[in-house]
Amino acid sequence: MKKNKQYFEKIPKRIYSGLTLVEVVIAVVVNSIVIAGVGALLIGGNRAWEKCYYSANNEVKQESLVTTLEFGSMGRKSNRLCYTIYKQDGSKFYKALPKTSNAEEIVSGDAVEFCYWDEELDAADSKNLIDSTKQATAYAFFYRDGRKLKVDYGPCPPGAVPDGSGLRNTTGVVTKILAKNIVINEDSSEGIFSHSTVNGVGQGSVRINVTLTDEIGNEKVEIMTSTFLRNIWPR
Repeated sequence: MKKNKQYFEKIPKRIYSGLTLVEVVIAVVVNSIVIAGVGALLIGGNRAWEKCYYSANNEVKQESLVTTLEFGSMGRKSNRLCYTIYKQDGSKFYKALPKTSNAEEIVSGDAVEFCYWDEELDAADSKNLIDSTKQATAYAFFYRDGRKLKVDYGPCPPGAVPDGSGLRNTTGVVTKILAKNIVINEDSSEGIFSHSTVNGVGQGSVRINVTLTDEIGNEKVEIMTSTFLRNIWPR
């Protein structure tokens, strides 16, 4: 018996390593909390990115950018001496005139015609561009058609409204839709385009005031900007 006892004492004791059930449960719970937190951060970040992307790239924002750039660039390269703001009555247009006898007045309208040069000036002046009677070779006509904001590009002469008042010219014209849904702002009830006049003469700074929206009306972008016509010919 003593011999057997000495034998068992010589056998090395086994050391059991591992986790108890309680420790496993605690580890699972802690990991679940961490994973849930990381998942919430990822989902929140993704939603924020989608919202930011939509805000910067939705159709209304794109239309507002196109309208602002088109309006500003056309005005800056146009002739200050031959632009016209028009009132609209159905399908007919007529020049917007001051309503009072004041020396200075703001005149508003539903459309504006910019006249500019779309021909390069060559050394021989083969197109007679420096002729003082030739104020422009092309025009851009911004106008409202229902809830759409459009611009016509055509030759000048004859211009957007050949007789100064009447029907819009459609011969040789290229039409571009700038915005599909516009809302007239309360402070521009007289028209979305305006300029300042001195003794009835426009001073070459044309403004646009309009709100663009989507079909549902959830997204709105207000455009309030101006363009200055710097070119003057003939001087």
